[in-house]
Amino acid sequence: MSLIEHFRELRTRLFRASLAIVAGLIVGFVLSRPAFNLLKEPYCNLPGAIDASGECHKFLLLSPADGFILRLKLALWIGLIVGAPVWLYQLWAFIAPGLHRHERKWAYVFVAIAAPLFAGGAVLAYLVVDKGLTFLLESGVTGTDSQLEVTRYISFVTNMILLFGVAFEFPLILLMLNFTGVASARRLLSWWRVVIFISFAFAAIATPDPGPFGMTLLAASLCLLYFVAVGVAFLNDKRRGRGKEIYAGIDDDEVSPLDLTPEPVEAGQQVEAADPIDAPEPITAPTPIERRYDDMT
Repeated sequence: MSLIEHFRELRTRLFRASLAIVAGLIVGFVLSRPAFNLLKEPYCNLPGAIDASGECHKFLLLSPADGFILRLKLALWIGLIVGAPVWLYQLWAFIAPGLHRHERKWAYVFVAIAAPLFAGGAVLAYLVVDKGLTFLLESGVTGTDSQLEVTRYISFVTNMILLFGVAFEFPLILLMLNFTGVASARRLLSWWRVVIFISFAFAAIATPDPGPFGMTLLAASLCLLYFVAVGVAFLNDKRRGRGKEIYAGIDDDEVSPLDLTPEPVEAGQQVEAADPIDAPEPITAPTPIERRYDDMT
């Protein structure tokens, strides 16, 4: 396939993926209100958020267009999720012809694991927002009965969901290093101190919630996923027989043992000597011929 044909195929794949996202955007526009009601539940669960009529306090709008723009943002998020099977397939169909058969097999496995991990991170983030929001408002000077601005609140919740979902993909990186033979399970386990430190540092810096609840929960989840990934790496090494190589555990100046036992070699039959060959007569140099000065004429 020529370079122009690759560009044409890429254009076709991008067009089909765009159509899937637009179709998902239409579905997301319809489902934007239920999605908004789901995202505002942590706000409605705050102490004092329910008024005397039993309804949740309304959000604050700073511009007349904020509500419509927020609905379009939610519709786009939902459209990306709804159209994900189509645009992910188009991306995979463009990349797959350049991969080997075993690379395609592991790609299917990693994608199948990545989706539940991201969903688990999103659910955990939703629970963290419920607790973290209460901590933030109770620690502030306004209290929990303050009215929040709607666009900043939704951005806070969606950023938490996106952050937790992406962070939960961390075990896949470790498994890729192990399955490709870059790092063994023992080497991955030797990094546990560094991984725990980086997990807490990442959670403290990247978590939008400055409270200790969200940071600790995210860091603990990352550490747990790390040890689960190391356990899977040990099973993979055992299946492939890694660590049992012939030179494993032998120093550089130590002679490696041989598993091969040489077979004894029997003595061969005696060979009789052949008759000696008569030596050739020595070749003597020719006697120089005397020449006279008139021989050249």
